[in-house]
Amino acid sequence: MFDIEAERPEHGPAIEALLDLSFGPGRYAKTAQRLREGNRPVPELCYVAFSDEGGERHMVGSLSFWPVVIGGVPGLMLGPLAVEPRLRGKGCGIKLMEKGLADAKKLGYRLVILVGDAPYYARVGFGPVPPGRLTMPGPVDPSRLLFRELDIGAFAHAKGAITKPPGC
Repeated sequence: MFDIEAERPEHGPAIEALLDLSFGPGRYAKTAQRLREGNRPVPELCYVAFSDEGGERHMVGSLSFWPVVIGGVPGLMLGPLAVEPRLRGKGCGIKLMEKGLADAKKLGYRLVILVGDAPYYARVGFGPVPPGRLTMPGPVDPSRLLFRELDIGAFAHAKGAITKPPGC
């Protein structure tokens, strides 16, 4: 039902339109955006999803991963993940994340964080960061700060601030 492809430059306008539709203009004010400003997503970990539903192929989802330092441990921040509202709950977001997380592991990444809905992201192995363990560069609901190890033990030494990598 969904074809997942690597993001290409020509996808940019459609991705922006999908992000606006999914999150609205307030998306730039979110704390996670502080980790994206001046940073660049990992090109090999940026995806788009297409559907042929209705006989016409069109973009219905996008996902990117950003390099971050998670309490002193190099890792990734997942997001934004956007799916066309009428197709939410149909598996597109899960498929995008499964591909991205598998590819991130193949590229040698060991740890991923995100800010999101715990029950949804638990479906791909994310769990809550223990209270007080990590801090974001702004306010965030602690119950929405989640992590996933891509290698067992990767979270063991992560403690403190989540920051952009040096040089960003």
